[in-house]
Amino acid sequence: MPVDYVVRIATDSQSHCIRMERWLLDGHFADVIAAGALSARLTRFDDAPLTLEATYRFASREAFAAYERDHAPRLRAEGRALFPEGVRFERRLGEVLGEQA
Repeated sequence: MPVDYVVRIATDSQSHCIRMERWLLDGHFADVIAAGALSARLTRFDDAPLTLEATYRFASREAFAAYERDHAPRLRAEGRALFPEGVRFERRLGEVLGEQA
């Protein structure tokens, strides 16, 4: 069963938000897909603080576990190096029960 890995990113800084968007869209998403995700999506919310949500789809919990074990430490370290302060991350994992277009 597929799972969605959701990373909610909050900041009070417009410049941090713009830099984070560029980092995610211009390379990080491709890195996560190369590491096992099926897809990646970015949403910007209209609340304060400025909030982004990155959603990654993995084929299964096992595929996500392999990503988390083999690739996530390096990719998270890259994000912390680029944004050492002023950005807060919240992570969640959940099974996809259904989808409709």
